[in-house]
Amino acid sequence: MNRTNFFSITFIFLLAIISFASFKPLNDGGAEQIKVLMLTNFGVIKIKLYNETPRHRDNFVKLIKAHYYDSLLFHRVIQNFMIQGGDPDSKRAAADSILGNGGPDYTIPAEFNQKLFHKKGVIAAARDGDLDNPLQASSGSQFYIVQGKVYNESELKKQAMRITKMKLFNEIINRSENKSLLEIYKRVAKANIPDSVKFVNDSIDKQLKIELPAYPAYTFSEEQIKAYTTVGGTPHLDGSYTVFGEVYDGFEVIDDIAKEKTGRNNRPIKDVRIISISIIP
Repeated sequence: MNRTNFFSITFIFLLAIISFASFKPLNDGGAEQIKVLMLTNFGVIKIKLYNETPRHRDNFVKLIKAHYYDSLLFHRVIQNFMIQGGDPDSKRAAADSILGNGGPDYTIPAEFNQKLFHKKGVIAAARDGDLDNPLQASSGSQFYIVQGKVYNESELKKQAMRITKMKLFNEIINRSENKSLLEIYKRVAKANIPDSVKFVNDSIDKQLKIELPAYPAYTFSEEQIKAYTTVGGTPHLDGSYTVFGEVYDGFEVIDDIAKEKTGRNNRPIKDVRIISISIIP
């Protein structure tokens, strides 16, 4: 929400192998896109998975075949933004419980691709924030489906600047000279010390303001601009969260779910449940 990483190239490579060790890549060999059917208590959503993001595709397929998603909730819903699910703790969650922290004991290395962006209907991987997750690795199971909204070109320029700031922010926290600052943040955040957390954030923001004027500005492609000004989406998430598929049928179901009244932490008051997800033959 890389950069000059303070991790060595060798360490990053090993991290990618370890985090991906729990599932075996499919040999697509240029195969057609895998399609899945998500049955919810609001209707059916059909999704095609991108071959350009094989680690996320294969992990999603693995979990589907294991019936991992059966009976889980869309536990976080924000109209004109997205609907989020995939937390295993949501299967039998009490009405007042806090959700969003569950998942398998691995993450998936980011697979960013500017051609795969946050237009309405895409499915993307949720993840922890940059300060806790500077490599922007994806959750092993949690995902969101974009509803979003339509933007005009003036609004998109503001969103492009927002992305530029986020990219620079992530680059700053991955620098070797900021390793100690990042470690301090993790300690004080865990200890819930607000003043110390603010000090760390202010230190990073100070660096960001100094460097931003000379930092390369992010620009949307013509394809992105066309999509965001017609069907809509959530452009500010581009380049920070891995998009790994898109809805091709069931957009009305996304809209209906997004309309649901929510309570604490944007959880729908009425349960929105994924009954099952299956591979379409």
